[in-house]
Amino acid sequence: MTTRESFERPMLGRGRFSIDSDSSDDDLGVYQVDDYDPANAPVAAVAANQMEMSQEFNPRQGLLSNISAPAVLMAGGDEEVGLKKNGMKMAFMNMANSIIGAGIIGQPYALLQCGLITGVVALVTLTFVIDWTIRLMVVNAKLSGTNTYQATVSACFGRAGYLTISLAQGLFAFGGSIAFTVIIGDTIPHVVSAVFPSAATIPVIDLLTERSPVMIICVLFISFPLSLSKNIANLAKASLLALISMLIIILAVVVEGIRLPSDQHGNFSVPLLTMNKGVFQGMGVISFAFVCHHNSLLIYGALRKPTLDRFAKVTHWSTGVSMVACMVLALAGFLTFRDKTEGNVLNNFASNNLFINLARFCFGFNMLTTFPLEIFVCREVLLDYISSSFQTEVEDESGVLRPPEPSAFAHNATTAGLTILTLVVALMTSSLGIVLEVVGSTSACMLAYILPPLCYLKLARSNTQSLRQKLAPIACVGFGVVVMIVSTVMTITKAF
Repeated sequence: MTTRESFERPMLGRGRFSIDSDSSDDDLGVYQVDDYDPANAPVAAVAANQMEMSQEFNPRQGLLSNISAPAVLMAGGDEEVGLKKNGMKMAFMNMANSIIGAGIIGQPYALLQCGLITGVVALVTLTFVIDWTIRLMVVNAKLSGTNTYQATVSACFGRAGYLTISLAQGLFAFGGSIAFTVIIGDTIPHVVSAVFPSAATIPVIDLLTERSPVMIICVLFISFPLSLSKNIANLAKASLLALISMLIIILAVVVEGIRLPSDQHGNFSVPLLTMNKGVFQGMGVISFAFVCHHNSLLIYGALRKPTLDRFAKVTHWSTGVSMVACMVLALAGFLTFRDKTEGNVLNNFASNNLFINLARFCFGFNMLTTFPLEIFVCREVLLDYISSSFQTEVEDESGVLRPPEPSAFAHNATTAGLTILTLVVALMTSSLGIVLEVVGSTSACMLAYILPPLCYLKLARSNTQSLRQKLAPIACVGFGVVVMIVSTVMTITKAF
């Protein structure tokens, strides 16, 4: 499947839907939607038809709507996700894999920023909030008659929504690519030095033991060629190592943390045990790790029986298992290194630690192959925006109006420009923690805490909205805005 190739997906209809009778404890029951009636639901009707009726705003069928989630594609191989249905176990694995990624390595640093007690409470609380907003997105999709996150936001807020979701997804992917590049520089040199102790004394070869040269070599000669691929399925297959890498990293940090001599441990203080001054930055790091909202509707649509109740169970299990994994790593790393905890907890261990070097190798290699996935999203966001804004649409084989295919030059030039920009920023950044803070407090907060409840408030029928229905979305939006502003300002101030 090429990036511009489309296929039919069943639309999430605007008709009646409700929670299955075999479960009555789903807290989204208060957001149930009755039979669609334009006379009684003018806001939903306008939102659902806005993209079709507006002459001022007519982008293609939802930004990135023809791109399948990497985690979903891994389960389906070369089959198109719209044609392949998964059971709940596979859906759980897809969503868990979407959540448990590079952000898990920064969870000990999140506890350092928040303080132990506050950090644990924040991790648990944010897991529940993100679990809720993921499920709320399905409600929004049904209310708006759309089938992607991007199309839902665009249907609710028109051109402004299109630009907002484009910017949020593009920045999240761009920040992820920077984080991956920093991780490559933090891990590969340690592994090379451990495997080849004499490498540092050999001309040219010694470059592989230094951070900056390794980042340049790996990104330009390995990740960049992979990024030029137009088939995201090929890239997704390379990330099968992700879950195995996460398991090895967790075991390595737990085991080697226990074995570490006490004189190498850090120190505790009252703020570190209760509430530290970086609590908002810590929330940003946690948010970066848990955001998977751009994949959730694809996972929902791939269920054999896509209902709110079944999707709720998948979401509960996925976020729950991810929270446990993050909690174990966070506690193991922070309780070991305390005030010395770094943004990448693997950097706290010695360069010659065999188990940790195995974890570094798995993690670094995984970043080499997942970096192209982030560049892929950045490129598509940029090209889709340019195409929908400045190019005249043409009719494809199915009779659908779409912007013309970008030229090979545009494809390659955009990929090269994004790769070089990412590399330059990463070379100027020595702390993974700062990257996670900035990305988590900006685009992650927008994707997880602000846009889903905002869309619901826009779409829900005003004549049946109770105070209970309004309170939770309003509180979530307010929380997201506060975390985004305060965390970003504090992070930038600290960085400079």
